[in-house]
Amino acid sequence: MTASFLGILFDGLAYGSLLFLIGVGLSITLGLMNFINLAHGVFAMVGGYLSVYLSQRMGMPFLATLPLAFVGAALAGLVAERVLFQRLYKASHLDQVLFTVGFVFSSIAVAHYFFGAGQQFAAIPSFLQGQVRVAGIDLGKYRLLLIAVVALLTVGLHLMLSRTRFGASVRAAVDNQDVADGLGINVGVVFSLCFALGSGLAGLGGALGVEILGLDPGFPMKYMVYFLLVVVVGGAGTIRGPLIAAMVLGIFDVAGKYYVPQVGAFVIYVLMIVLLLAFPSGLGGKRA
Repeated sequence: MTASFLGILFDGLAYGSLLFLIGVGLSITLGLMNFINLAHGVFAMVGGYLSVYLSQRMGMPFLATLPLAFVGAALAGLVAERVLFQRLYKASHLDQVLFTVGFVFSSIAVAHYFFGAGQQFAAIPSFLQGQVRVAGIDLGKYRLLLIAVVALLTVGLHLMLSRTRFGASVRAAVDNQDVADGLGINVGVVFSLCFALGSGLAGLGGALGVEILGLDPGFPMKYMVYFLLVVVVGGAGTIRGPLIAAMVLGIFDVAGKYYVPQVGAFVIYVLMIVLLLAFPSGLGGKRA
């Protein structure tokens, strides 16, 4: 019984790690830039398809495709931000929602045209398949990789935003754009780089998530609510809040599907209501 519970806890942490990796980019764009980007999952899909294409059709090792998935999604996000999304920064939230939802449907159609409607599969190397026994508990090797990657990226993001000149520029631009501009900070470039960073993280999460979340043209719509839950419950504009929210939601989602499969994903919606009533400003202390 204890081993089973710990196994579910481990799987929930791995699932939560994926939700955080993809959702933290949305926390950046929504919390720092005040831009409601419901198309965030599109860039996760871009990373996923890029990884699958490079590994399955070009013969690249799976792990070698991950940096390229990050870069490819970041570049796609940068182009989309420069060409399309920046025009909506001062628009109403309703306009932002309608435009980004339209972008989602357009991206689904493009993915369907080029890759078909079927599920894609990741070429996971043999040394990441199977399980390893730790303290009497069988832990999936691939899920251990997910948790390790997210742990490293979380530390890296925190250090970047709190200890670097770029992080100081981001905080200044968020606090007061006019003052930041007067100090010589190019706010437009800072926001573009933030958007590219968030998109790249989503792409990396999409590539790593093919094995667990699956990948098909409907991916951005299928998981849109999950990514929003991570940001809303955790609090936009923070790293700690979405991290805690993703882990809590991941554990409860996996546990709910295991113990009460007839209820399914409804568990996390109940949990969301409870958490928002208890923490109306989000777990990170900032209102999403």
